[in-house]
Amino acid sequence: MIMVEGYFFLFEEAEYDNSISAGEIIMKESADVRSLKVAIGAYIIILALKLIVYFMSGVMALLAEALHTLSDIFVSGFLLAAAYYSRRSADQEHMFGYGRAQNIAALVAATLFISFTSYKLYEEAIPRLFESEEATYQNLWLAIGVIVVSTVIAAVPLVQLYRQKSRGAAAKAQLMESINDELGLVAALIGTLFIIWDKPIADPIASIVVATIIAYNGIKLFLENWSLLLGRSPGPEYLARIERLARSVPGVLGVNDLRAEYIGPDVLHAGLHIEVQRGTPIEDADHISEEVRKKIHADTEAGFCVIHVDPVTQSR
Repeated sequence: MIMVEGYFFLFEEAEYDNSISAGEIIMKESADVRSLKVAIGAYIIILALKLIVYFMSGVMALLAEALHTLSDIFVSGFLLAAAYYSRRSADQEHMFGYGRAQNIAALVAATLFISFTSYKLYEEAIPRLFESEEATYQNLWLAIGVIVVSTVIAAVPLVQLYRQKSRGAAAKAQLMESINDELGLVAALIGTLFIIWDKPIADPIASIVVATIIAYNGIKLFLENWSLLLGRSPGPEYLARIERLARSVPGVLGVNDLRAEYIGPDVLHAGLHIEVQRGTPIEDADHISEEVRKKIHADTEAGFCVIHVDPVTQSR
C-alpha cells in the first residue's frame, strides 16, 4: 500500500485459494493420469494384435494402424510424464506453477501426429495406389476380427476420458488421439472388407483416410495449444462475469483494465483495477479488495488474482 500526494494505491497479489479449488484440481489431475495409464495399457495390447495379424494377412491398413498405435504409445507416455510434471508446486522460477507443461506436451504430440505418423502413412499408401501388381492377402477374416477387438479395446480409454467432467490439456490431447484411433480403425475395417469383396485398392485408400484424420486433428490440437501458450484470454463472457462479481461487492464503484489469461489446464491468472471512493481509509479499501478476491475465487477458476485499487471522486 502506497500513499502519494493524497492518492492511495493498493496492490494485492492473491495466492492460490486452496480451500476453494485445489481439491477439485487434484481430483481432475488424478483422473487424467489414470486415463492416460489405461490408454497406454490398451495401446500395447492393440499394437501386439495388429502386428501379429499384419504379418499373417499382409493388409496394408493394419500396418498403418500398427504404426499409428506405436506413435500413440510414445505420445501418451509423453503426455503422462507432462501430467505428472505439471503437478509441481509454484516456486521462485515458475511463480504461477507448471500447468503449461501439459500444453507444451500437447503441442509436441500434435507435431508428432502431423510430421511422423501422418507423413509415414501417406508415404506408404500413396505409391500403392499406382502399383500394377495386386498385393497378396491372407487370413482376412482374422484381420477383421482383430480390428473389431482393437476397436473395443481402444474404446475403453475413450469412454473413460469422455465421462470425465473436466480434462487438462494432456487428457484433451489423449481424448483427441483416442477419437483418431476409433476413426482409423473404422477406416481399416472398411478397407479390409472391400479387399474381401475383391476391391484391393480400398486398402491404400483406407490408409490415406487414416493419415488425413490424424493430420487434421493434429493441426487442430497444435493451433489450440499454441494459442494457450501465447496467453489466450478466456473470452469476453468470462471477463464480463469477473466484472459483475467485482461490481457486486459493496464499495466498488467501477472496474477497469480487466485482463485474464490461461496459465495451465483450467487455471487462470486474472488482474483488474477496482475503483473506490477517494478518501476511503486504507483498511477499508483493503477489506473491499479482499472481498472482491474471495468472490472471484469462489465463483470462477482464477487460480491467481492481482487487484489494484484506484481512488475516484463520485458525487453523492
